[in-house]
Amino acid sequence: MQSFVRDFGLLRDRRFALLLTARTISVLGSAFAPVALAFGILRLPGADATTLSIVLTAESLPMIAFMLVGGVIADRLPRQRVMMAGEFMMAAAFFALGAMLLTGWTPLPALAAAAALAGTAAAVVFPALQGIIPEVVPHDRLQTGNAMLGLGANASRVAGAVLGGGTVALFGGGWALAVSGAMFAVAGVLIAMLRPAPGERPKEEQHSVLADLRDGWREFRSRQWLWVVVAQFSLLVMAVQAGHGVLGPLWAEENAGGPVAWSVFLAAEAVGMIIGVVLSIRLRPRRPIMVAVVLCLPIALPYVLLGLDAPLWGIVAGAFVLGVSFDVFGVLWQTTMQREVPAESLSRVSSYDMLGSLMFGPIGLMLAGPAAEMFGTKGALLGCAAISVLCTLAALLSPGVRNLRAPQPAAAPADAK
Repeated sequence: MQSFVRDFGLLRDRRFALLLTARTISVLGSAFAPVALAFGILRLPGADATTLSIVLTAESLPMIAFMLVGGVIADRLPRQRVMMAGEFMMAAAFFALGAMLLTGWTPLPALAAAAALAGTAAAVVFPALQGIIPEVVPHDRLQTGNAMLGLGANASRVAGAVLGGGTVALFGGGWALAVSGAMFAVAGVLIAMLRPAPGERPKEEQHSVLADLRDGWREFRSRQWLWVVVAQFSLLVMAVQAGHGVLGPLWAEENAGGPVAWSVFLAAEAVGMIIGVVLSIRLRPRRPIMVAVVLCLPIALPYVLLGLDAPLWGIVAGAFVLGVSFDVFGVLWQTTMQREVPAESLSRVSSYDMLGSLMFGPIGLMLAGPAAEMFGTKGALLGCAAISVLCTLAALLSPGVRNLRAPQPAAAPADAK
């Protein structure tokens, strides 16, 4: 109990408290946005699924395209200012989307442009966030800081999914998008209050963007454990996108009465994610990456249960286990990156991590429908489980994954006699 009290004492640090509050509010805004955007677009006169697809694609493509550039910017400039700019860009994008829906002036190019601004802002914020954490959190408390940030983010995702849907139902998508924009603006103001500590980052010689990208790539590929796990996640995320985005809802529609069953599944997963970050506060494995990769094996469990047509309570339990495993992995992964990668390259390396991990996700979404038609929904879900397990076992073959050790805390000096 004393250890947990000490861990949560990190909240007394003003800079960490500001970062935690800003990140929690920003994620709450992000959780509002998908429901508000989807139903706001679909309810426009003449809009259909293709309209929504165009707007969402306009958001996702700049995020992928500018992720590496975002890493360079965050390694060159004060990360606090980069994050602040990204949050305000996000606020402007969602205020614009909300205003268009509320006024009824909704030309598709304008909607796509505002969505593209949001995607660009996300590409700016994420690398800066990964790099700013070690600047704010003491080195020996990085894992605690990452876990607490994850706890706030997961709570926001759960609350945002509920509150966002309620706001859309009561007031419409336009007002919900405006609320989302207001949350990003508040997060930007809080980040503006997060002053960099004097001498926090040394001045470095400036290079071209391409040179900075090459240096970041050199740091990325020089660590076997890093690029192996990113390669693993490129396939794992592809399977999860297919399973969660298409095949799971399709299974619920065919076998469990539709959205209620799938909502219970997602709620159990979200609760598991909250429990996972709480557990990760005190988990201190000597081989953090090996443990993190092993924890990816239970990600296949709910897909196996869905594919075998298990009882709903068993499937929901599998979703809970997935949530726990996924978030413990996330805390161990982020903490190890922050410890092992030099601070001056951390944002660029994080951008390579994010880009590599997500690059096959759209392929999973595209292949899920044809796979369900060819093999049946349950067969396709079992295929997702197989991909998850095989890529995880392949990652465990890497000596870099198995052998990387966490630094051990120095022994306390013996009491004087």
